[in-house]
Amino acid sequence: MKLSKATLFSLMLVTLMALVPATGEETPGLRTNMLVTTQWLADHLHDQDLVVLCISSSADSFAKGHIPGARNILLSQIAVTRNGVPNELPSTEQLQSVFEAAGMSNHSLVVLYGDHSGMFAARAYFTLDYLGVADRVSVLDGGLEKWKTEQRPVSTESPKPTAGGKLRTALRKGILVDTAAMRSMVQKKNGTVAILDGRPAAEYSGAQTSEDVPKAGHIPNSQSLFWMNLIVSRENPVLKPEAELRRMYAVANAHAGQPVVTYCRTGMQASFDYFVAKYLGYDPGMYDASFYEWSREDLPVEVTAKP
Repeated sequence: MKLSKATLFSLMLVTLMALVPATGEETPGLRTNMLVTTQWLADHLHDQDLVVLCISSSADSFAKGHIPGARNILLSQIAVTRNGVPNELPSTEQLQSVFEAAGMSNHSLVVLYGDHSGMFAARAYFTLDYLGVADRVSVLDGGLEKWKTEQRPVSTESPKPTAGGKLRTALRKGILVDTAAMRSMVQKKNGTVAILDGRPAAEYSGAQTSEDVPKAGHIPNSQSLFWMNLIVSRENPVLKPEAELRRMYAVANAHAGQPVVTYCRTGMQASFDYFVAKYLGYDPGMYDASFYEWSREDLPVEVTAKP
């Protein structure tokens, strides 16, 4: 039986609503296990079940210096171009193979860090969350930048070969939002879902056009939440204090008991908004194809920049 787009949207919305507490409940609790400090990692670096994964842009980037014992995964291994849209999820089998080859299993305690001030690590977290195996996965707060600032050891050696892990996945398809579902959310126009745009404010407003995007502006009913505003700075990519993060999400109309969906240009910046939303206790989804695909369709776009 073929389901209509309206029915598919209703099912996706029900899935998102089932993940969040009922409206009127108190602020969702912080998921403290999603973030570890550099001190915690230093103390546990030699734990038997620990797997440290660096998500890098290139092998050279990893070779220049990494946390001792870390294993390298290239961003291009977990984010591919599909149907002309960059940074899409590869097949489940490919993702499973990549993480298993890096030594990850369902019993591993995984710590992620990576290039681009934590963005790559957040993308890996979203990927593992989609695979249904993120319950034992954390992101290193401050990443390699903070690790180096504290003068902790850095290695340029290639990691020793690993026997690989065995990873059983349980896909959480409800967190991956497609264009048809986004269109239905926008058409509702009732604020049921908080839609967050992770791009810079100038791209959101339409004052500046995103790279390789034919239209300026943003998806209607979305709010701007530039991902880099969630960290102290590019050079010190530590998350801002919880109270400040909660204030920024509230200003972006993300309230307790409300489904949250993030997007950006191609799903990278949105991954960071997604990670922080989940860390704060929300149960978000992400529109992976993002504005790159939305702007190529016959779909409404809002421009708020002054002429």
